[in-house]
Amino acid sequence: MKCPVCNCQDSRVLDSRPVEEGASIKRRRECVSCGRRFTTYEVVDTVPITVVKRDGRNEFFDKRKLVIGIMRACQKRLVNAEEIAASIEQELQNSFITEIKSADIGEMVLDRLRDIDIVSYIRFASVYREFKDLDAFAEEIRVLNRKMRSKKSGKTGKDE
Repeated sequence: MKCPVCNCQDSRVLDSRPVEEGASIKRRRECVSCGRRFTTYEVVDTVPITVVKRDGRNEFFDKRKLVIGIMRACQKRLVNAEEIAASIEQELQNSFITEIKSADIGEMVLDRLRDIDIVSYIRFASVYREFKDLDAFAEEIRVLNRKMRSKKSGKTGKDE
């Protein structure tokens, strides 16, 4: 690792510890030439994921944007938006896909919210699915009720 002070190419590691729940490693280093100490962070290099938006535009996946969207739906609710976004990001990275539709990400959020908090689920669905009127809300609640009943009775919900 190159020293930020003298640009020497050699340094020794004094301490290593995992950070960000093991997602990266923080290393304390010392330059063998000038003796200055500095910190480096080591993270796994990931393939960027492209999100195809509804209008056809492409954007790189941005977990922060996802967290903000989830937080809006979960305002004043006991839901950890950061945790949901991190699990979705992890699932996408583990799947090795390089492109995904924004609609598919929205469905991933809804699947998680359905199991965590129904109110947040309905809030997110209302924006994501662009409910235009009260009938759209009512229909979503009917579908949700059927899924919840079939889940409680042990049915898969595919028979309906």
